Amino acid sequence: MDDRNDERGSARQGQLTGLKVVEFAHVVAGPLAGAMLADQGADVVHVEPPGAGDAARAMGPKRDGVPLWFKVAGRNKRSVTLDLHREEGREVARSLVAWADVVIVTLRAGRLRAWGLDWEAVHALNPKAVLLQISGFGATSSRADAPGFGKMGEARSGVVHLTGFPDGPPVHTGFSHGDAVTGLMGAYAILAALHRRATDPEFDGEWIDLALFEPLFRLVEWQVIAHDQLGDAPMRAGNQLAVAPAAVINTYRSRDGDWLTVTSATLRSVRNVARLLGLPDEEFATSEQQHAGRERLDEGLRAWIAERPAAECLAEFERAEVVASRVFDAADIAADPVYAEREDIITVDDPDLGPVRMQAVIPHFRRVPGAVWRTGPALGADNDLVYGEWLGLDDDRRAKLEASGVI
Repeated sequence: MDDRNDERGSARQGQLTGLKVVEFAHVVAGPLAGAMLADQGADVVHVEPPGAGDAARAMGPKRDGVPLWFKVAGRNKRSVTLDLHREEGREVARSLVAWADVVIVTLRAGRLRAWGLDWEAVHALNPKAVLLQISGFGATSSRADAPGFGKMGEARSGVVHLTGFPDGPPVHTGFSHGDAVTGLMGAYAILAALHRRATDPEFDGEWIDLALFEPLFRLVEWQVIAHDQLGDAPMRAGNQLAVAPAAVINTYRSRDGDWLTVTSATLRSVRNVARLLGLPDEEFATSEQQHAGRERLDEGLRAWIAERPAAECLAEFERAEVVASRVFDAADIAADPVYAEREDIITVDDPDLGPVRMQAVIPHFRRVPGAVWRTGPALGADNDLVYGEWLGLDDDRRAKLEASGVI
């Protein structure tokens, strides 16, 4: 789907059309939760300080001085400016809270209380609202007021300890992994709460209290029970899984310099690898034999792939029913036919850059799909729409707020 940029949002569609969201959240985790809702048609108002706006606007790569990251991170949203340090700004914030179905906040607990954006204040203003509160350590911990970033969350989750090779340092992933997973889990939690609101006549609001380390911690399902039952703290194992090493799972470099990943975790698939390498597959017939022969298979694959160009390797793997792939970079993704067939990359018009390509709305809903109708908007682009039409602030009041720098 290739939706043209429409400042009124007429192309907006999706599962959540009509849902009203306000986010007092910057950079990644909270805004990503809102972005998932916006991609499915929700009206998401992104509140930013006048002047500089969200710090994400200045982050990441630029083209001709125009930052690119926010064009995706802020897509499908409404941008309004508001100075929450001033009482006039906090008064407008209270109106936004009363208007919204969902409120997303990423401020520290003390600041939330001071600005009237904590659970008690939000609930008093809007008893049916769902509040997603993302923080470094969670609202109920002794460190509720401590600052936190996604990389801290990754480190505390156990994931960084498990990433890398045994003889090397722990490694973070090359993107905002902890923040991104927190945003996804936050969006999931919002939808769970909204389902209860739609089905429970006694629904009295919901407070989702999410710490940055918790989503990744939840996803590594075996680490706590393994430690509890075995006294074990699994160690990073390179490309292997730390607690369930497969007979074949690694990356290998081809003769022409491409990196390939090969994974064979079932009895049948491992025997396919053995046959491809000219090894007696009956010597890899059981899981015990395969586990014992892991290094033999790994060394064989490394040598076999190093002797051949990547395209030949992949063709041979496909014939042998061995699961393998080139390790993609962004250029590979842009040229890949499967991405094209899935319509996972779309073109959207941007007022600064012209046509730009970016991720489509994912996941795909085949009956009522979401749409991308605008890139990340200019700072304060929707002040008149949101404050005027949606909140009902008259022209004189908006003019005074603007003149005094509150919006």
